[in-house]
Amino acid sequence: MYGQAPGIVEGEQRLPWRGRAGQTLRRWLELDEETFYATFYCASVTRCYPGRAPSGRGDRTPTPPEQELCRFWREWELELLRPALIVTVGGLALKQLLGRSDLTDCVGRRLELDGTPVVPLPHPSGASSWPFIPANRVKLDTALALVRDELTQAAAGGRSSGRRPAAY
Repeated sequence: MYGQAPGIVEGEQRLPWRGRAGQTLRRWLELDEETFYATFYCASVTRCYPGRAPSGRGDRTPTPPEQELCRFWREWELELLRPALIVTVGGLALKQLLGRSDLTDCVGRRLELDGTPVVPLPHPSGASSWPFIPANRVKLDTALALVRDELTQAAAGGRSSGRRPAAY
């Protein structure tokens, strides 16, 4: 599970996806907390909470230099984990991992990174209105079905190379 950056709740609790966005993400995936954390290794474009957005709505997008500082960790984690599935959450994660900035076009599609399936999701933040647009909701439902299908295939075929978690 590859997102943008930890939020304030994640920093306080020292666990990824603990705030409201994480609750929404687990609800979308129909996974309880234990299953979510057993299934996904959680990483992000940056490792530190970037602070509130100047508008006061949501968190600040990490700057390009901040993103670059953490690139090493992503590359190293992918090399070590060799996940069976990568789920990007939000546009920044998609752009950093695949170089794509067309989130709306990518949600609901199965992409690849060096042969590994990548399923992009929108960010589940309450600051995003993306999931509430009817056409986007259809794309989101398709993407969530793809995630579930990829996880089922990974479990059945042992695509996680015997390592846990099976997905990034």
